[in-house]
Amino acid sequence: MADERLKSLTSMLARHGILVAFILFMIGFTIANQRFLGLDNVLGVIRSSAILGVMALGVTFVVVSGNLDLSVGSMMSFSTIVVLDLHDKLGPSMAIPAMFAMTMALGAFIGFLVGYLKLNSLIVTLGMLSAIHGLTLTYSGGKNMDIVDKSGTWFSVFGQGAIFGIPVPVLMFGLLAVVLTVILAKTPFGRKVYAVGGNGTAATFSGIPRARVVFMTYIISSFCVATAGLIQASRSLGSQNTVGQGLELDVLAAVILGGASLLGGSGTVFKTVIGVLILGFIQNGLLLVGLQFYVQYVVTWVIIILAVWLDIAAKRGRLWSPIA
Repeated sequence: MADERLKSLTSMLARHGILVAFILFMIGFTIANQRFLGLDNVLGVIRSSAILGVMALGVTFVVVSGNLDLSVGSMMSFSTIVVLDLHDKLGPSMAIPAMFAMTMALGAFIGFLVGYLKLNSLIVTLGMLSAIHGLTLTYSGGKNMDIVDKSGTWFSVFGQGAIFGIPVPVLMFGLLAVVLTVILAKTPFGRKVYAVGGNGTAATFSGIPRARVVFMTYIISSFCVATAGLIQASRSLGSQNTVGQGLELDVLAAVILGGASLLGGSGTVFKTVIGVLILGFIQNGLLLVGLQFYVQYVVTWVIIILAVWLDIAAKRGRLWSPIA
């Protein structure tokens, strides 16, 4: 009986241990600083996490299908620079759809390589990370981008606006999360994504168009990246050409924290949102207690290792390897 209880406790910890750690973090940060759970701070954290969150929503589809996307950071830089440049040349009403089309074309190219040519997603997207970064620098001439007339444009509403006191980036993040939750959990396409990620060979023999499903996951991911680029560009109406550099690590961390398996076949959009909030509140708490911003990188690394360990432990039913 005692062994069964221990095994049950171990299994529960493997599945929900990261939530336990998050609760402990929240309690500790609240004790350390009473402003941590204040309404202004909570909204501020969610708003600052919206860009990362929007990107993570799309990457969830890619990871659930059994693949990776390490190009999202460079792609976000590209979309941000493009929409800022086209804003002054074409106007915001033309610049936004043009930027979405260009960004999603990059996603389609990656989806073609991984889905139809069946190339390794890690190698492809790692290569595209550098290629898109070079494309961004070439497009911008190595310069940062700014909107000339910042006072006479409605473009700022996406990053600076608010509706009924709720920041627009938060509303966009929430609306996109709801739509993608329905797509992944309630539609035939969503079930195909799980099937391809769970067992691609079996899915193919079951008549599921594996290549097309993988291709579409990268289209969804690039759409989310373009949305994140839109929010980033309108937040300050200007940007460095490396604004998204390094975000791919945080995005992947949020997705894995939400319970998506690196092996594919599991994960939900809702839990990815939780993963994004975990990262956001932990980083905010570290700053409020007086730690330097670079400590966040170490903490993020520890969280990723913990999440991967718990993911593997949940699959084998124990925290420690039986060999050990």
